[in-house]
Amino acid sequence: MNWRADLIIDYAADAAGRTVARHRHSGPLRILQSLYPEGDAVCHNVLVHPPGGIVGGDVLDIRVRAQAGAHGLLTTPGATRFYRSPGAPGIQQTHLQVDAGARLEWLPLESICYNACRAENRTTLSVAPGGELMGWELTALGLPHAGEPFAQGQLLQHLEMPGIWLERGLIRASDHRLMNSPLGLAGQRCMGTLFFVAGQAIAHNRAEAALQAARALVASSGSLSQTSGVTQVHAQVLALRTLAPMVEPAMDLLRQIRASWRQLLWQRAAHNPRIWAM
Repeated sequence: MNWRADLIIDYAADAAGRTVARHRHSGPLRILQSLYPEGDAVCHNVLVHPPGGIVGGDVLDIRVRAQAGAHGLLTTPGATRFYRSPGAPGIQQTHLQVDAGARLEWLPLESICYNACRAENRTTLSVAPGGELMGWELTALGLPHAGEPFAQGQLLQHLEMPGIWLERGLIRASDHRLMNSPLGLAGQRCMGTLFFVAGQAIAHNRAEAALQAARALVASSGSLSQTSGVTQVHAQVLALRTLAPMVEPAMDLLRQIRASWRQLLWQRAAHNPRIWAM
């Protein structure tokens, strides 16, 4: 049986300045209770998919909007799992919309592509002038340390801010040159992208401070310093990309740089979601 699940989340600021999350869903996809660990201005939510995985024919459709004056933060309690799919692909599609004067953080835990999966992970960003968004995508190919390498299957990864930025890649397990060449994944099986996107050009001094801080963290990240880089790919986009042998060092680097950018760009402390510590 294939599952279709839809979730719409709307963050809005009330008259007192408190960010409130309103949502509706169909199928097995929802958010837990709103939390305010850093005060009323920022609303933290955990997105839950009770089946625990995506198989061929499943479609998860997530749509998030942050309205003027709101600041929403979304994460997940565990990895998103794309399981074996002999036929149709399993699809997760996410649309993140940020209005003028709003902020949004998209911080899911990793996606895992199991052997023989057919996965599509599509994320579209829409940010109005005066709005800003920070988020990441982290993907592990197989479970090589558990004896389950990514030997068959494929992943289509699509990340786009229409008219501004597009990153799209089709990774097939059978493409050994891509999987193992120094010009491809170089044998690494975890890849991550952290992005900061604004609805207008990022001021030069802000962008430079963020880039320098991220580069310092990359330089001190041990072996990841050789497989990570941070750039301003467009006047409105800062991006860190990293390759790692497993999830943990890559996620640690993303979290460090997210904390740094949050302080530099928004003057807010890290305030990791509570569920990360469980």
